Amino acid sequence: MQLRYQIVALAIVPLIVAIMTITAFITWQSTRLAQSSIETFERNMLKAKETELLNLTNLALSAIQDIYAKAGPDDMVAKERVRSILSSLDYGVDGYFFVYDYDGNNVVHPRQSFRPGRNWLALTDPDGDRVIANLIEKAKEGGGLHRYKWEQPSTGKMADKLSFAAGLDKWRWMVGTGVYLDEVYAQTAAANADTRQNIRGTFAIVAMIAVPAVLLVFATCIWITLSERRLADRKLAALTQRVIDAQEEERARLARELHDGISQSLIGVRYAIDLASRRVSSHADDASAAIERGAEALNSAIKEVRRLSHELRPRLLDDLGLTPALKSLAANFSERTAIRVEIETEAPDRLKPEASTALYRIAQEALTNVERHAEASRVDIRLWSERGRMRMTIADNGTGFQAQMGQTPNSGGLGLRNMAERMAHFGGILLIKSGEGGTVLTAMLPKSANRQGSQERDAA
Repeated sequence: MQLRYQIVALAIVPLIVAIMTITAFITWQSTRLAQSSIETFERNMLKAKETELLNLTNLALSAIQDIYAKAGPDDMVAKERVRSILSSLDYGVDGYFFVYDYDGNNVVHPRQSFRPGRNWLALTDPDGDRVIANLIEKAKEGGGLHRYKWEQPSTGKMADKLSFAAGLDKWRWMVGTGVYLDEVYAQTAAANADTRQNIRGTFAIVAMIAVPAVLLVFATCIWITLSERRLADRKLAALTQRVIDAQEEERARLARELHDGISQSLIGVRYAIDLASRRVSSHADDASAAIERGAEALNSAIKEVRRLSHELRPRLLDDLGLTPALKSLAANFSERTAIRVEIETEAPDRLKPEASTALYRIAQEALTNVERHAEASRVDIRLWSERGRMRMTIADNGTGFQAQMGQTPNSGGLGLRNMAERMAHFGGILLIKSGEGGTVLTAMLPKSANRQGSQERDAA
């Protein structure tokens, strides 16, 4: 996977995971709260139904209390009067009172005329509940509630019913009444439907927020990635162009050096040899002088070749280290330009070969700038170590370049940028301070530029 896609993935995936987690938590919490509310609502509805049943039962018992209290256990007249009263006490299509004796024989049932006079003790509902037997048990216990399934008169279908049974022990009768729970279940189902609708609404709200957020983050990441890529491409193109410019500049310099120095010296050698050859042929007395002039010209060409070779890659840097190479560079510079160079070294050479080369090239470039632009008469080079970190300063007493180029490496020419990039390669810093009194260039390397053994000693 390419880096830009990794960046996009790292930005998008946590956001998606966070949104999914938040959505799941909100959904779970909403469902839990809604379910708790529905359960509470259902319990309250059932409590209300239970209270309603108790009130209806007390009303029926109050209606027959005088007759029942004065009657004996076998008073058929009183029993008939009570049957008549309870049969007439109905409330709506599905509201009525029923009576069974303790043996399971039906005494009163206003809605199902086939039940009176028959025994229903073994009757069970679709769930296997022994309805009449359990209601009689509740009556014998002093009264109680029982839930079961029974045919609903208004619909003719089996439905859940909650009944309260009370006992008339003197007559061994169970008097009861009940309410169907379809209203409770309908309201509970409506509440569940509302809950699902609210959850869907929550999902819709989260989606309306999350999807644009994801798209915004995705678009932002793509934009940043493309911008970074374009910036990197521009920097790479600029760096490539600088490398090409540096190569062309170096080639031009070498061409000038070869043409103006070595080529001219070799031409002089050729002319001296030709002159000496003619004089030898003519047996002239000054042939040896011509040969000596040719030898001097050849020596000059050899020195020029050595100088160019030293500038390209000094052997002292590989053989003896940074300090001797800097001293040789300073000596050659002073000999060529008549600018005095003082070198002060206060630390052993602990740098890696690549870091030593970087400092040498910086010193070489700095001296070249002094020669071309500074109009200085003195250059001081100091090399020292500060807490295991190598430092080098190059100071001149020239005119400076603050007014022309500023004080930062990136604002200068190609040479200054190359020096800054050499330092940046090792994680170092290049500082330049320039003014009317001269220029001070400071190169600072980290401990990581030291050789491995030197790093361990510095850490100790």
